[in-house]
Amino acid sequence: MTPKRPDRRREVPSVDGTIAMNGQDAIGPATAAARMGRSLVKLALQRTLGDVRAAAARGADIPEDAEILARALEVAGRDFYGLAEVINATGVVLHTGLGRAPIHARAAEAAAKAARGYSDLEVRRETGARGLRTWRAEDLLVALTGAEAALAVNNNAAALLLSLAALGARKEVLVSRGELIEIGGEFRLPEIMAASGAKLVEVGTTNRTRLADYERALGPKTALILKVHPSNYRVVGFTNSVGLASLSTLARGAGVPLVHDAGSGLLDRHADVPKEEPAVTESLAEGADLVLFSGDKLLGGPQAGIVVGRADLVERLRRHPVARAVRVDKMTVAALEAVLRMYATGRRHELPVWRALAAPQKHLAARARALAGTFDGARWRESEASVGGGSLPGFALPSAALVVPVARPEQVAARLRLNRPPVFCRTEEDAVAFDLRTVPPEDDDRLVRAIRYVLEQV
Repeated sequence: MTPKRPDRRREVPSVDGTIAMNGQDAIGPATAAARMGRSLVKLALQRTLGDVRAAAARGADIPEDAEILARALEVAGRDFYGLAEVINATGVVLHTGLGRAPIHARAAEAAAKAARGYSDLEVRRETGARGLRTWRAEDLLVALTGAEAALAVNNNAAALLLSLAALGARKEVLVSRGELIEIGGEFRLPEIMAASGAKLVEVGTTNRTRLADYERALGPKTALILKVHPSNYRVVGFTNSVGLASLSTLARGAGVPLVHDAGSGLLDRHADVPKEEPAVTESLAEGADLVLFSGDKLLGGPQAGIVVGRADLVERLRRHPVARAVRVDKMTVAALEAVLRMYATGRRHELPVWRALAAPQKHLAARARALAGTFDGARWRESEASVGGGSLPGFALPSAALVVPVARPEQVAARLRLNRPPVFCRTEEDAVAFDLRTVPPEDDDRLVRAIRYVLEQV
């Protein structure tokens, strides 16, 4: 009989025992507990020791106590010191993991100003009466889109949930099977619809939906027709979908609203954006009664969900109980107002997301060539960036990358992520690559210093 392998988990130290250690490092457990709080250090130790026990159960060696403590303090430090500003050299402009659209300094300053003290968030100064917290942003949205009314909530999924709850609860909502999307974090349209109380009625097929499919599905229980832009994938080949203008005619004839979830927040048509990406103004012009979109994608603002369209429908959304649960806070309101003012005054091109999207490849190549000259063996090459964030799927942006040969690319990339400032890049078989479309020119020196520091450590 094979002898039973001893349970090595018993050899892992306890939380209190680790905290009681007299470490020789610059920051021991007592110092860390005093600086960051005993409760946070204890939580980090519990999680770290849990990982060590799980690894020991699989036969892994148990690290020295000092190493366990160092791991835990690193975790506690990242939690305590909060969000870190990073250099995004991935080439993904709207990188969801890195916060999607970086907002303009004016928007950041507006948010900070709103946070510092009291503000007239929900008070009309001329009367002293209570007002709507988003009325300024909504007036700007009406002016910019030509819609009758607007409403801002905390993200686009919330805008969709609110629209379905207010307009479609306990009734049927028609959606093409080709538009039953899944967005980030495994949130699926059918699940959002179920949570709203609306009943999903699928029409057409995955790749081909015709107007007749909608006509057959219309009935006395139909609450609305929902058209969803598949902003994070493309269906190509033998396909067919129904345009907004045709759906609008059908919806008006049936006396039901047409709601368009446009997704990424392209306010108006621009020559450098593919025609496949819907613009809010075009959706309204083609007959959508409500248009929903995000604030932190192509709009270039803070996370928000925006609804524009018919005044009577917007008012129904505003009065629904869910509206209170998904409202935006004062810092988001202030940042959104600042971004919309930039659109209103013709300064869209100054927003970081549009600066990144519009940067000429020849300028990126010149920067990459110059940076390559600062590292032995480095080179530059043409590359392809992407918009990301559920916007312009399949649309590649010509770009340029700094390529630095290294022996262990994954290890170097991991060290770069833990650097100050953290740097996120691409890895190749024998190199790390830094796409400059997502690195502002003013960050080139910081990028070089961060790379050089890590290379000196490996």
